[in-house]
Order: sequence, then structure tokens, then C-alpha cells
Amino acid sequence: MDTVPQTVELPAKRQNRRHPLEWKRSVVEQTLETGASVARVARDNSINANQVWAWRKLYAQGLLVEDAQAEIMLPVVVDGRSDRPAAHALEATNAPAPPQAANGSIQLQHGNTSVRIEGVPDATILRLVLERILR
Repeated sequence: MDTVPQTVELPAKRQNRRHPLEWKRSVVEQTLETGASVARVARDNSINANQVWAWRKLYAQGLLVEDAQAEIMLPVVVDGRSDRPAAHALEATNAPAPPQAANGSIQLQHGNTSVRIEGVPDATILRLVLERILR
């Protein structure tokens, strides 16, 4: 019995394209013009319409910027209670104030995610948590 070797060609690995943010913004802004169609703008720019819809969502949230983290504004409620000395007392010493006792709390709400932090958080851990939540 003769065997014939078979060759199987694998499809080329798909490369994800990285588009510059300025170009993404220009595509989104094209869709916001009067009479513009997302499908037509996507086709004219050789990209998928679903991708344009995703960029429009980011654009509406203010996240389609060079440094998205710098542009995010979160609502903050300041509780009037404070154990810290008055500001004028701190100015008189010209020394940085030592960290206060761990009796405060921070509550962040972003979409379906809620984070409550009691006491004094580690700055590095807090930054990592916020970066993950605000992606």
C-alpha cells in the first residue's frame, strides 16, 4: 500500500493592528458628522464597523485620549469630619504632615465595580487597582 504524504497549510497568523489614537478620534469624528453612517465610515477606512462602535463608546466616555488615566474624573464626596489639624497649623511648621491614623475610608464606584478602602492604602497597590478598574 502506497501512502501519499499530505500537506496541510495553516492560515497565516492574524495580526492585530494598532491604530494611533489620533486616527481613531478622526474616524469617530467622521461618524459624528451629519448624515454619516458608521458602516460607511468603517468601510472607507478598511476597518470593522463593530470596532468603530467600540471607539465611539470610548470617545463618548472621554477615554479615547493619549493618557486615558489622566482624563478620568471620579465623583468624590468629602466628609466634614476630620482629625487632621487645621491647614494654618501645618503651614506654620513648613514640614510635611505625618500620615494620620487609619480611620478614614474611600469608596469608588465605576460601572458595576465598587471598591471600599479602609484606613491608609498603599499607594502602589491603590494605583494598580485603579488602573485595572478604569481600563
